[in-house]
Amino acid sequence: AMAGEGSTFRLRCSLLGHGQDVRGLTRGLFPEGGFVSVSRDRTARLWAPDGLNRGFTEMHCMSGHSNFVSCVCIIPPSDLYPRGLIATGGNDHNICIFTVDNTAPLYVLKGHKNTVCSLSSGKFGTLLSGSWDTTAKVWLNDRCMMTLQGHTAAIWAVKILPEQGLMLTGSADKTIKLWKAGRCERTFTGHEDCVRGLAILSEMEFLSCANDASVRRWQISGECLQVYYGHTNYIYSISVFPRCKDFVTTGEDRSLRIWKQGECAQTIRLPAQSVWCCCVLDNGDIVVGASDGIIRVFTESLERTASAEEIQAFENELAQASIDPKTGDLGDINADDLPGREHLKDPGTRDGQTRLIKANGKVEAYQWSVSEGRWIKIGDVVGSSGATQQTSGKVLFEGKEYDYVFTIDVNENGPSYKLPYNITDDPWLTAYNFLQKNDLNPMFLDQVAKFIMDNTKGQTLLSTSNQFSDPFTGAGRYVPGSSSGSSAIPGADPFTGAGRYVPGSAPNAVTPVGGVDPFTGMGAYQSAAAKVENIYFPKKDAVTFDQANPTQILGKLKELNGSASEEHKLTEDDLIILEKLLSATCNTSAETPTAQQLQTLWRAVNWPE
Repeated sequence: AMAGEGSTFRLRCSLLGHGQDVRGLTRGLFPEGGFVSVSRDRTARLWAPDGLNRGFTEMHCMSGHSNFVSCVCIIPPSDLYPRGLIATGGNDHNICIFTVDNTAPLYVLKGHKNTVCSLSSGKFGTLLSGSWDTTAKVWLNDRCMMTLQGHTAAIWAVKILPEQGLMLTGSADKTIKLWKAGRCERTFTGHEDCVRGLAILSEMEFLSCANDASVRRWQISGECLQVYYGHTNYIYSISVFPRCKDFVTTGEDRSLRIWKQGECAQTIRLPAQSVWCCCVLDNGDIVVGASDGIIRVFTESLERTASAEEIQAFENELAQASIDPKTGDLGDINADDLPGREHLKDPGTRDGQTRLIKANGKVEAYQWSVSEGRWIKIGDVVGSSGATQQTSGKVLFEGKEYDYVFTIDVNENGPSYKLPYNITDDPWLTAYNFLQKNDLNPMFLDQVAKFIMDNTKGQTLLSTSNQFSDPFTGAGRYVPGSSSGSSAIPGADPFTGAGRYVPGSAPNAVTPVGGVDPFTGMGAYQSAAAKVENIYFPKKDAVTFDQANPTQILGKLKELNGSASEEHKLTEDDLIILEKLLSATCNTSAETPTAQQLQTLWRAVNWPE
């Protein structure tokens, strides 16, 4: 049955299987009516419609990535693979290609230098991939044919246009680019934040969605035809209905929105903060994946609609959800001014309208359903203190997602530096790269690494909690007012649990003692700090480095030597001696340095005076 019967989407089924966030979905070609999902749990799963009831059955669980899987697409059938192929991209920088009947990859495409977060297939087996390394690559079978360079930040979205050779890329640099034969033909500007998704309407038109909470409709010629507003937070994905211009979007405001004739016709809230992805099946049903690891399918067909019990269970799950007012999805909240339950006697004015009431001392959120003519509870608002800070469970830095982004002040008057960190990273390597990037003294290595470890304590990768699973850490989502560490500190930070950053406070405001500063080892900067004995200076013991690049060190030494004055120049013999000493140190060999080597090193250390 095609869409249109009930004209309102209702739950068809909820599918459990993934252990963590579902990050990507695409409709499958085989089996007919099925789809493929990918997740942070490092797997891809193939789902087939269940002939007997309204559900789907998991046919295969495919694995081949060593880290999160973030996107998926289908490569159309060919003579060699009459059922088509499945392509998945991951945080391990790889693309895995699977056949529909094998759980291990047929082959792996390597070449990107960072997360592959978007894939699209074209005619004759071509595949377009977008990555956080700011490039897109065009692949044919197992070879990279070309690299599209021009964006200045992560490429979050890619699409191959039906017309031969045209490709679109959407980036965290806020632009969309149109490419032909590897050259950028046109740049589309208009979005005010990262472009997250693209969808093709026709050979002449396409849609884009972005972190600025808007959807835009564009003409290939460059003109923006329309801007659609409705979401209240980042929009992560967009998908078009078959044979028409209507579309669906999902985002960080816990919602799936259905757009018809340019209007938001229906809003479906989900009991998960991040609704990462969606796809539309051939029969018009919508599949969505979210941060709670559950895939949900919604349908307009009355015969495919879930049973009354299942719909009730879904509504109960929604009613028990905790809504964090910090996301700004419900506007500014002042609990004291809210009406009571009697406010729900008045009908809503449009589908998806939200209304907050105060009942039994807590704030509850309801949403109006036009089709059912009633208010449906969508959750309890927790910690509602009139928060206005627009935050989201994700931390974006330079267009990429991180588990944490710390702000580090090296000295009171200097600039502060951002330190992005993922729990899968090595704290020492991250600290080293941070110091290198910002040209800071390498002596800070120990303190920065220790700061990272102290502030990410207890974060393990696979500890998932089914109740509120955080999209990044996989751990129980932060609920304001609930974290054990935060109760004592007024402006507790959701990541460190300490009083790090308080919105609206002065940049150098004195933070509560919970926020231990990585450099001074004390609670940030008080004017009296100078009197306190410094535990780091003077440095009385040696600083050791676990790894080094001898060729680079030597190269730099030669470069400096070249520009030194004659009396300070090291001779060719001196450089050979240093090279030997360096390689012996780096290879941790048993050789002990000779007096001559040490003497030359001493000259180099004090050079040029």
